[in-house]
Amino acid sequence: MEKTQAYIKEHKDRFLEELLDLLRIPSVSADPAYAKDVRRTAEFVSNSLKKAGADSVEIHETKGHPIVYGEKILDDSYPTVLVYGHYDVQPPDPMDLWDSPPFEPVIKKTKLHPDGAIFARGSCDDKGQMFMHVKAFEAMHANGELRCNVKFMIEGEEEVGSDNLGTFCRENQDKLSCDMVLISDTAIIANDTPSINTGLRGLSYVEVEVTGPNRDLHSGVYGGGVANPINVLCDMISGMMDENKHITIPGFYDKVATLSEEERKAMNEAPFDLEAYKEDLSINDVQGEKGYTTLERTSIRPTLDVNGIWGGYIGEGAKTVLPSKAYAKISMRLVPNQSSDEITEIFKNYFESVAPDSVKVEVRPHHGGEPVVTPTDTPEYKAAAKAMEKTFGKEPIPQRGGGSIPIVALFEDVLGVKTVLMGFGLDSDSIHSPNEHYGVFNFFKGIETIPYFYQNYSEMK
Repeated sequence: MEKTQAYIKEHKDRFLEELLDLLRIPSVSADPAYAKDVRRTAEFVSNSLKKAGADSVEIHETKGHPIVYGEKILDDSYPTVLVYGHYDVQPPDPMDLWDSPPFEPVIKKTKLHPDGAIFARGSCDDKGQMFMHVKAFEAMHANGELRCNVKFMIEGEEEVGSDNLGTFCRENQDKLSCDMVLISDTAIIANDTPSINTGLRGLSYVEVEVTGPNRDLHSGVYGGGVANPINVLCDMISGMMDENKHITIPGFYDKVATLSEEERKAMNEAPFDLEAYKEDLSINDVQGEKGYTTLERTSIRPTLDVNGIWGGYIGEGAKTVLPSKAYAKISMRLVPNQSSDEITEIFKNYFESVAPDSVKVEVRPHHGGEPVVTPTDTPEYKAAAKAMEKTFGKEPIPQRGGGSIPIVALFEDVLGVKTVLMGFGLDSDSIHSPNEHYGVFNFFKGIETIPYFYQNYSEMK
């Protein structure tokens, strides 16, 4: 492993420059206007895998954006690791809230990243973390210290629900056969406190439309006599949560898995500074479901949040209009035993049932994913924990995550294998937000740690 680590140190500047080149490509999967850039990014990833030493590198077409696949099969007796990541990114909007252009990466020092952080869309989620695996593989392969077979599956639709990945996995089970899946698309507690995610919440994402009159109306002539869809939508949304921030949709909590008092006590022993949390977000207080801590609210409890709401006139100046339509995008994070399809149906039935006769409503499901809990007693988890202990100097803390990676449940269902979520970002890295960033320390710490994982796993397996 000494040769691999020496190679990483020797090529650090090149690794970083290559990542910056990757971040300059605006691979926004949600917007068809970026389709050519998404394709360019797939080609960049494909070429990077080839240069790193992967064989059989292919760009697989789907009904949406392509999937990049590559592999290095060294010996049938070696364990096989499937590395999953994604090269697509969230839309950069709102553009005016970025301190620098989202696809012109810059490195700046911050309070949490004194060694500098890379500010760009996708820097942490997930280009920076995915690219760590390519570079770690390159270093091990170049120095003959890899004792695992490695397969890469890097997709371009994670940020829009991975609609075509399930089909690809089912049609290529033999190609993707492996002993475990390794993903870096999560966070650690802090740069001096490593952690490994042992669970993720699921997701149900819908868009709702409320229609009132057949056209926009003059708010003076018709105001007070005709339902305003924006007012109605706001009332309907506010009615879905009570004063204790408990979701009021009938049946929503019926299958929620609850943790014992002992389990809750253990998870709340993880380092967490509430005052620093509030300071980082510039808020005076936290808010959430009564009876649960912030750590619990963001990991083991389901949620319902409005991700966007619009309607009527939103341009400069005033226009006294009573709108014909109002819209909202709503996401529900789910916990073990909840099903995304069931929750979507429950939400749809409830939303339609509470709509007043003065409006019509439509619920359009977008995408979803299932919650997962990963074991901590497997060789792969122990290999990851030992690797992080080696490079961070302390044992990582197992921690439930609040985000969703729908493919994890799919891997277990289709490929029959477990996943290790060994991420290196920070929750404060503003993923999905303006000024997304990823620490230079974190990028190289990942490249340094991943080879130890392979070494440990080959010895334990």
